[in-house]
Amino acid sequence: MAAYLLIQATIKDMAAFKRYTAVVPQLVQKYGGQYAVMENNHVLLEGKHKPGSVVLSTWPDEAAAQKFWLSDEYAAAKQLRQGSGQFHVMLLHSLGA
Repeated sequence: MAAYLLIQATIKDMAAFKRYTAVVPQLVQKYGGQYAVMENNHVLLEGKHKPGSVVLSTWPDEAAAQKFWLSDEYAAAKQLRQGSGQFHVMLLHSLGA
């Protein structure tokens, strides 16, 4: 069953964040994920929390998403974004089989 990683981010240091984004897309692809949404100009329809950007990646299943998230390669990449902003990451599951 498909899985998704949903990231809500507010970037405060774009230079530091760009070091992270220079590495991560290749890792996402390597571990079987692909980006479905990269949005900086989204429309808030309800609520008060509006992150600066929203990213949604799709994965074949939860195991693939977890393998990426827990990999040593991604742990090193996360260090590149350290202090660059606030990030909220959620693992979501597909409804269907």
